[in-house]
Amino acid sequence: MDSILFWNAVALEADRVAHTDPAKREQNGPILSSRALAIVHLAMYDAYAGVENDPAKFPPYLGVVGVPGTSHRDAVAGAAFTTLSALYRTQRDYFEAQLSGFDKANLSFDFGVVVGNTMLDQRKNDPDARDCGYMVSPARGRHRPDPDNPRQGFYAPFYGAQSLGFAITTRWALDQPPPVSFDKPKSEYETALRQVKARGIMPELMATLRGNSFDDRRTPEQSNVGIFWAYDGAVGLGTPPRLYNQIIRRVAVKQANSEGDNARLFAFVNTAMADAGILAWEQKYCHDFWRPVVGIREHDESFGPAARDAEDAVNNVDNDADPFWLPFGAPSTNTTNKNFTPNFPAYPSGHATFGAAAFQITRLFYEVKDNRGPDDLFDGLSFVSDELNGGNRDNRGTVRPRHVRKWKGGLWDMIFENARSRIFLGVHWIFDAFTLDKDGKPDLGRNVGGVVLGLNIAEDIFASGAGRAPKKTPDGAASPPLTTPAPNTPMPTTPAQPSSAKDCAGSRGGQVGGAVAAEPIQQPYPSGLSRR
Repeated sequence: MDSILFWNAVALEADRVAHTDPAKREQNGPILSSRALAIVHLAMYDAYAGVENDPAKFPPYLGVVGVPGTSHRDAVAGAAFTTLSALYRTQRDYFEAQLSGFDKANLSFDFGVVVGNTMLDQRKNDPDARDCGYMVSPARGRHRPDPDNPRQGFYAPFYGAQSLGFAITTRWALDQPPPVSFDKPKSEYETALRQVKARGIMPELMATLRGNSFDDRRTPEQSNVGIFWAYDGAVGLGTPPRLYNQIIRRVAVKQANSEGDNARLFAFVNTAMADAGILAWEQKYCHDFWRPVVGIREHDESFGPAARDAEDAVNNVDNDADPFWLPFGAPSTNTTNKNFTPNFPAYPSGHATFGAAAFQITRLFYEVKDNRGPDDLFDGLSFVSDELNGGNRDNRGTVRPRHVRKWKGGLWDMIFENARSRIFLGVHWIFDAFTLDKDGKPDLGRNVGGVVLGLNIAEDIFASGAGRAPKKTPDGAASPPLTTPAPNTPMPTTPAQPSSAKDCAGSRGGQVGGAVAAEPIQQPYPSGLSRR
């Protein structure tokens, strides 16, 4: 039995259960689950490397001092059990049940426990996903809640900007997305708006599309792709990092990896996704770009909190605006809840960043010759998404059919299909994933979108680790743009906002001196206009 694959499966099941059982909700959402998976797999790797005792082939991540013994599998078990039990405390009984095939009395198991505790201590000061202190800007183009789910709150606005990296050497950042525009039908932004308006619309509203938009409406295959890659923290499924691990497991088995190969591979994959989560969320809340559900409904200067009563009032709204548009939405699988738009800004796409980071570092691990082209890693393989496994249900209670899928271009094709899938759900703009060249193909030469960000992260981590294993982000390198107040110092009256860190939001306004500018929101309050 391969202990890495065994405990990887246990960790993925923990993620699924944490998003399924209301009494066991821990490490929820994509960034916390990616962080948890990185901690577990780095601990497993270091425990394995300690027993192997060959730094040239298995360089340690932390280099824990101890007596590792001779049992790789028991060291891995000790590290996995320790980290999982700390991260998912309500599932400890399940983890203990998995130890029946391992020797807890073995010296190597004790070494694994020490490694696990050291890894947990290393990340003990990471921020959480709370939105305390986050302030919403009323400016056009800025993120606001899903109007179909207005009390959804905000997921992890400070996490990215305050987190230390796991293995990155550079704080990778993106250029601004295309600027919001009105009455410029050929602009990059309005072209993207028309695309998602047609392809991402709620099925019940598809008949409201007119002209070219109706001709460009979402096809059944595009609906299938959107659902296939979702895993939006759904009941019975968990998060995207679980999905990408499931796929890469298929590759590892096909490649006949040794246990040591898997220790290295899954440490690389999950570390890349953890850093993808950190940098994607830093960029999301720095650029603070609105989702299609807000952008389409307010695609006329007479709509939204930034509209001025006299100057922006009109009687004929922009033809590309639809104040009643709603998306297909991230699927609320296995519940009766409405589909939804995720509760964090659009740019860049988390799916695109996670997927590109995970799949590209896997391609690098297997030394794919074309760094920017198709591969054969999935030749002869197929995959069934849990979203379409013949058992899980949509939010009307209908069981979705089982769908077996393959990719001619391997993981490279997956990177782009996964990224595009979010447009078909109506929750992302195309430039959240990548921009398009004049032929309508992905343009990776521009520093825009989650695919570019994910590729940069994967290549940075792989090169830093010399292709052997993740190397810890050097102290003082890739420092977070926002820092928490030092102990025993007064808390600021208004916390610095993520969008103030690098002025990513730029011309979309709302920033003054690190805090959201006081702008009137056009809603009546007992004391007059609300000021943020």
